[in-house]
Formats: sequence, C-alpha cells, structure tokens
Amino acid sequence: MIARIWTGQTKSEDLEEYTDFMKLRAIPDYEQTSGFIKLSFLRGVDNDIATFKLITFWENLEVIKNFAGEDYERAKYYPEDQNYLLNFPTKVKHYEVFSQSNLD
Repeated sequence: MIARIWTGQTKSEDLEEYTDFMKLRAIPDYEQTSGFIKLSFLRGVDNDIATFKLITFWENLEVIKNFAGEDYERAKYYPEDQNYLLNFPTKVKHYEVFSQSNLD
C-alpha cells in the first residue's frame, strides 16, 4: 500500500469553506478512483493560516496514476482551489506503508 501526502494552506477565515469544498468535491473524486483505499484529512490553524494535510492510501503506484496521471508525483488541483489556497506546491510525497494499526 502507498500513502500519498499533500499539504496546502488557506487563510484561517477560509477554513470551514475550504473544508466543505473538499468534502463535496475532492473526497468523492478520490473515492470513485479504482485502487483507492482510504484517506485521512487533517487541518489546523496557526495564527491566520489554516494548514490542510491530506493523506490518501492506494493499492500501488500504478493505481495512483489513474487519479493523478502519469506524472503521479505532481499535485492535482481543482479549478476552485484558486479561490482558497495561498500557494500551490507542485509535488506530493509518496511512502510505502509497511505497517498499520486500527484503533477501532
């Protein structure tokens, strides 16, 4: 399993609106991609900046290409991101998941 990690930032005043956008637009996009396993979406505020960290889990690198394209290390953005994000990192990080624990 592969973890794909993206980080983005908005103004703190856009925290809830961007959260709602991600729930309605981005998360369903991930979930309908073949080979997607699960995700964790994290957020936090420091002064006037909200930071979002999205960790998605995939079967392997090949299925990530179904979502991100051949250049799978390139971050994927939606047109609506222009309304919220303060910067647009071009790359995401990928890590092999070698162990996990379920707390459920």
